[in-house]
Amino acid sequence: MENTPIKPQINNNNLDKGYSLLALLQIINIVLYSQFTQYGMDSLGTGSNTQSNTITTYYPFFKDVHVMIFVGFGFLMTFLHKYSFSSIGFNFLLACLSLQYSILINGFFHNLFEDHWENITLDIQSLITGDFAAGTILISFGAILGKVDGWALIIMTLFELVFYAINESIGVIKYKAVDMGGSMYVHTFGAFFGLAVSYINHSSTKHRNSNFVSTKNSDLFAMIGTLFLWIYWPSFNGALASGNSQHRVVINTVLALSNSCIFAFISSKLLRKKNKFNMVDIQNATLSGGVAVGSSADLVIGPYASLIIGAVAGTWSVIGYTYISPLLEKRFGIYDTCGVLNLHGMPGIIGGLGGFISSATASKNLYGENLGIIFEGISDGRSNVDQGLYQLAALGTTLGISIGGGLITGLIVKKANKDIEYGEDKENWHEV
Repeated sequence: MENTPIKPQINNNNLDKGYSLLALLQIINIVLYSQFTQYGMDSLGTGSNTQSNTITTYYPFFKDVHVMIFVGFGFLMTFLHKYSFSSIGFNFLLACLSLQYSILINGFFHNLFEDHWENITLDIQSLITGDFAAGTILISFGAILGKVDGWALIIMTLFELVFYAINESIGVIKYKAVDMGGSMYVHTFGAFFGLAVSYINHSSTKHRNSNFVSTKNSDLFAMIGTLFLWIYWPSFNGALASGNSQHRVVINTVLALSNSCIFAFISSKLLRKKNKFNMVDIQNATLSGGVAVGSSADLVIGPYASLIIGAVAGTWSVIGYTYISPLLEKRFGIYDTCGVLNLHGMPGIIGGLGGFISSATASKNLYGENLGIIFEGISDGRSNVDQGLYQLAALGTTLGISIGGGLITGLIVKKANKDIEYGEDKENWHEV
């Protein structure tokens, strides 16, 4: 009697309806792109200069930022030894969703806040801003890594993009606050939003398992992400800068990054048990200088100031991983899987304060005729002190919207989330 192959039985009741809904959302997304977006003039060759070098200027930076989002962030989160498929896989998915949807959502809110309705222009700059939004989402993803299922992450992404767009529109359009490297709008916002979502969705009993540890191999994979991020960070901070500002961004960011690396090693050696380096510090605190210098990277802060910012950020980040994160877990039940508070949140606040100081001390002696170009608010009649206060207002607004929006989104995510085992790929993937 011949053996007949057994056909796999598909249980329709077990199909994840969330991803069917995602397919529907993508159809709607295609319709929205067809009705409300258009190519920029450079794409159509209809500009004043048909030989425009826009793509020559911006595309190399876009590629660098793209590597950071898809390779850097993805590998940085592979330290959980049983969650590496999910770390890289969901990083890939959420980044693509964020890139597409943020262009529409940001475009809508910019039209709303400017009260000037027109189609959204698609060019290399808009793709870069889409990657910035993706970076914000991935920072938040790091705070809840291993604790919610894929569909709940998609829900978080869609809601966070709305809050992100509102905050960014207030900061850029209403406050005219300068934040070239996204210290406030990207890093601070993403960190505190993710912490708020994590606070609502965390189960301390589920967290106490062997999945939330790393191995030597998983830490080595995570270091791949660190090195990609460290190398390409000047492009993230300077992708949308122009002229002399772009030169300052690269110089200031490299100096800050190099010093945050040095002081991360120093602090880790001095503060950790047995005076040995801790790989968590080296994977993360070494990057904090790039975050902290972001708001003032394009400003004339002086090379020495970049070094100071890097030293403070690297040291403070290690202090966060060593003392602050354990305290938040024990006292307040705030569990931050990737330590985004220490890499993005606190350095982002340092960056926001640096932007305040740099703006409040800005003068024509430093910037010449470029003062009004760099600080749009000053060109509209503000004093440099007033501009500094608006920078502080942007930082405060970012903290308020990110925490409030994160708590609201956290409650929605909690209803959408499945009861899963924390830190396990098997919840979402066929394992080899």
